[in-house]
Amino acid sequence: MNLTAIAAIYRFEMARTFRTLAQSVISPVLSTALYFIVFGTAIGSRIQEVEGVSYGAFIVPGLIMLTVLTQSIANASFGIFFPKFIGTIYELLSAPASFLEITAGYVLAAATKSLAIGLIILATAFFFVDLSIAHPVWMLTFLVLTCLTFSLFGFIIGIWAQNFEQLQLIPLLAVTPLVFLGGAFYSITMLPPVWQAVSLFNPVVYLVSGFRWSFFGTADVGLGWSVLAIAAVLAACLAIIAWIFRTGWRLRA
Repeated sequence: MNLTAIAAIYRFEMARTFRTLAQSVISPVLSTALYFIVFGTAIGSRIQEVEGVSYGAFIVPGLIMLTVLTQSIANASFGIFFPKFIGTIYELLSAPASFLEITAGYVLAAATKSLAIGLIILATAFFFVDLSIAHPVWMLTFLVLTCLTFSLFGFIIGIWAQNFEQLQLIPLLAVTPLVFLGGAFYSITMLPPVWQAVSLFNPVVYLVSGFRWSFFGTADVGLGWSVLAIAAVLAACLAIIAWIFRTGWRLRA
C-alpha cells in the first residue's frame, strides 16, 4: 500500500477545503440551521411528537443525513472531476499508485469534510432542541459509514460526469428527493400502507432509520436491515470503481 500517494492526495484535497472554507463548511451549516428554524418552529408547533420524541429533535438525524449525503457526493465528485476537466488526471493514472490508493485519497478527504460538517451540525442542534443520543457508538459508526459510502458514490459520479451540469444532475434529481422521501422529516409509519411499502424500496429510508435509532432507540425498519443496506451500497460502489479503473471507462475523456 502506497501510503505516501494516499497522503499526498488527501492533503491536497483538504487544503482545497480550507481555501474555500465559507463554501465548504459555513454554507451547509447555515442552510441546516435554517431547516431547524423552519421545520422545528413552524411545523414543530403543529406536530408535537413523533414516536414519543419531540418533532424538533426527531428531524435532527434526518437533517444531518441530508447534509452528509449531499456534501459527501459533492466533495468527492468535484475532487476527481476537476483533474479530468483540466487534464491532470493523466498524472494520477501514470503515477505509481493503484486504483485503491487513488480512490482512498479522494474518498477519505471527502468523507473527512462531510463527517466534520455532520458533527458541527450535531453540535449546532443542541442550541435548538433538547437532544440526547441513546447509542453514541452506533451513531458515529453510521455517520462514518455513510460518509465513506456516499463519497465513493460521488467519486463514481465525478468520473461519469463530462461537464459541470452532469456533475450536479444526479444529486439534484435523485439523491436529494430520495432523502426528502426517505423519512428525513417524518416517520414512514405515518404514511398509508401502500406508500409505506413503496418507501421500503428507497435505500435512504434504511440509512435514516438506522441513524435515528442510534439517537432515540426507535426505527422504521430493523437495525440489521439498515446495516445490510449501507454495506450493500458500499460494496457496490467499490465494485463499480474497480471496474472503472480496470477498463478505463471515462477516465481519459
